[in-house]
Order: sequence, then structure tokens, then C-alpha cells
Amino acid sequence: MIPIALAIAGSDSGGGAGIQADLKTFSALGVYGATAITALTAQNTLGVQGVSMVEPEFVRRQIDSVFEDLRVDAVKIGMLGTAAVIRAVADALRFWRPRLVVLDPVMVAKGGDRLLAEDAIAALRDELLPLATLVTPNLGEAAALLGEPPVRARAAMPEIALRLQRLGAPNVLLKGGHLEGPESPDLLLHGSERLWLEGRRVPTRHTHGTGCTLSSAIAAFLARGLPLPSACAEAKRWLEGALAAADRLAVGRGIGPVHHFWQLWPSSEERP
Repeated sequence: MIPIALAIAGSDSGGGAGIQADLKTFSALGVYGATAITALTAQNTLGVQGVSMVEPEFVRRQIDSVFEDLRVDAVKIGMLGTAAVIRAVADALRFWRPRLVVLDPVMVAKGGDRLLAEDAIAALRDELLPLATLVTPNLGEAAALLGEPPVRARAAMPEIALRLQRLGAPNVLLKGGHLEGPESPDLLLHGSERLWLEGRRVPTRHTHGTGCTLSSAIAAFLARGLPLPSACAEAKRWLEGALAAADRLAVGRGIGPVHHFWQLWPSSEERP
């Protein structure tokens, strides 16, 4: 049977992030994707022009519909937007009790637009964090969850990850993409085990949807049966390939998306 993953997130009309990135990632990695849409956004590579939230009751109805019929192997959670939606999602997870949940605490779009209301941060921290198998914040999102200014130092990452774990998340992947320099290390705190996932920064400006894509890839590999550390490592390697091929897409006039189908679509040199 094909693995199935459910993405609970917002829609990106430009196709580079959110639900669209989730489905592209699932498909590229051999996983069937189902969705529960939490918000509609009018956005493109230049920024976010508008956001319309979905009613919490309808978000819950979508989740229930999926679980009532599909065998869900993993859940990926992205943009939620409001405390009410967060509570609806948390209630659904407590009812259906999925075995694997990857929480990407989306708070700010790539262009700097705020995607999570201030009063929702506490709900995310208190309601959803303890229900997640893995939480995948970048350094800015980690700071917001901890209620403090962002830290841009690799040496501080182990303590930050540990403090996030103490909030209730059993496993933390703290992303180091916002660090300065040529390296882009992520830190996985897997229970009491600490594992650095090293990587070089890919020289491209087209990074729209990077966080959504990484968390979706982790959920996909988990749905396929990989253990958590292997799922994180494989997802990071696969994302590096999607970033390295991003310039081949040439989508939009701003910060373009990563290339989710870099392994499947021919390059310009290979096309007849």
C-alpha cells in the first residue's frame, strides 16, 4: 500500500509554499497526500497580498473526513494562523491520535509577512507542541516560542533545542539556515540524543517554501517507515538537491520556489 500523509496548512496561490509545497513534496517522494486547508493566501514570489482564514469548525471537518476514510501514516502541520484554528487542530489530533506528527511552527513568510497572530503563539506552544512527534522551528520561530529575541549563534542551538523540548516536544529539529556563513547546520534533539545534520549553504535566492518542504519531506520519509533521525537526514539531503536545482525553474520575479521535482523533470540540457 502506498504511504499516506496528511498536510494541515495554508494554501499558497503562487504554488511555492504551504499546501502546494506539501503535496509536491509528498508526490516527489512517493507518498499520497491528503489535505486540510487552514487559510487561503493571495501571494506570489514578491510577497503576501492577502490572507483569508478558514473557519475552525471547517478545518476540523476536513481533518475528520480524511481520518474517517484514509489510513494516515503521518501528519504534517504548517500555517495555522489563529488560536481558534490551533485549538481545533489540537482537538482533532487528540481524538484521532495519529502516530507521527511533524509540526512546522510557521509564523513569518519568506518576505517578512506575519502569518501567525500574536495570541496564537501561546496556543501553539501549549496545545500543539506536546502532541507533536517532531517540531521543526528555525531560529526566529524558536525565539518566538520561547518568548525571547532571536539568537544567531551555532553555539547557542543545543540549549535552545533543549528548552523547546522542555516545553513538551519530545524531538526538536532546530534549523540553522539563518546563521551567517557558508554552512547551514541543523540540530536534531532526538530524545536525549543530539545529532548535527551538517550541510553547505546552497547559493540561490530561490528559497520560497524551504521550511514547508523540509517538514513535508520529513513527514513523507516517516510515512515510508524510516526512523526519525534517518528521515530528517534524508529530507535535508533531498532539500539540498531541490535548492541546487531551484534556478532551473525561473518562476516569478521575486524569491522563487525550490524545485520539488528536481529528480523527476529533465533539465534544460536534457530536454529534446
